[in-house]
Amino acid sequence: MDAGLALAVGLAIAFAVTNGLHDASNAIATLVATRAARPSQAIVLASIFNLIGPFLLGGAVADTIGGIVTVSPSVATEVIGSGLAAAVSWNLITWSLGLPSSSGHALVGGLVGAAVVEGGTDAVNWGGLDGLHPSGVLGTLIALAVSPVLGGLAAFLLIRALRRAARRATRAWDTPTRAGQWTMSSALAFSHGANDAQKSVGVVAALLLATGHIDSLNAPTWATFACAAALTLGTAIGGWRIIRTVGRRIYRLQQIEALASQSSSAGVIFGASLLGAPTSTTQVVASSVVGIGGGRRRWHHVNWSIVRQIGLAWLITIPVTIALGGGILVVWRWIT
Repeated sequence: MDAGLALAVGLAIAFAVTNGLHDASNAIATLVATRAARPSQAIVLASIFNLIGPFLLGGAVADTIGGIVTVSPSVATEVIGSGLAAAVSWNLITWSLGLPSSSGHALVGGLVGAAVVEGGTDAVNWGGLDGLHPSGVLGTLIALAVSPVLGGLAAFLLIRALRRAARRATRAWDTPTRAGQWTMSSALAFSHGANDAQKSVGVVAALLLATGHIDSLNAPTWATFACAAALTLGTAIGGWRIIRTVGRRIYRLQQIEALASQSSSAGVIFGASLLGAPTSTTQVVASSVVGIGGGRRRWHHVNWSIVRQIGLAWLITIPVTIALGGGILVVWRWIT
């Protein structure tokens, strides 16, 4: 493995870590915020199911991400590496500010920016939808845009149903509700691992394919394990900034509300992973929390200032990372 390829693969692993700083923490944000689990317990839970997810749910998302860039093999390493560097940089910036930004948007923007600088618009697979299966940039962006809407709507409907069912609930409901939170947080971490770890796996597979180390976009087992482990590491070393934002600053959740948020988010991300649709766990979970506030008819309890900040971060992520990706490619070529 030459130095350029090693650097690019290292950046893919670094992207998985920064993705974990943002997204993996969301799988346990509401579990910790409602004190249904201690932080150490929640980290262990997320770690286990983040690792299992990408192995059991297949590589459909990896195939989608791996097919975004269509440059020649001779320049694939520097183009993909520059796109990853842009995504990592943006993830670190937004994490330092405590803003739940979308790592998926950052990755797409970085790859597109570097590819366009290299070969113009023809260097990008713009794609679309093949039935329900997304492909290329447009398909990925559609999936990223639709999934938070579904997460918010599902949470809105589910909390209404749960509140009606629990209208005469007593404290006897506390234990099963807490157990349900553990179950749904596990499902959310599993779904997140299957979706987000595969984003890094997809670019590693594209790198290995372009350099002749593999003959298809089916990534080797070591790549899947390394990306899943890196994603989990991100949660352990710095996910608490995002946990505070999602779990407490948007809308203060009660136990049953947290269960509804976790359940709706897990369902949306699990379904998207089966379809090969990249999603942003950050977007889905944050939207589900807003949906909970609406389902309780407490729109005024939602911290709209934080929601606007998150929305602004999502809106500017792609244009900023496009510029970063193109700029980093120029620097990459200059120093190499």
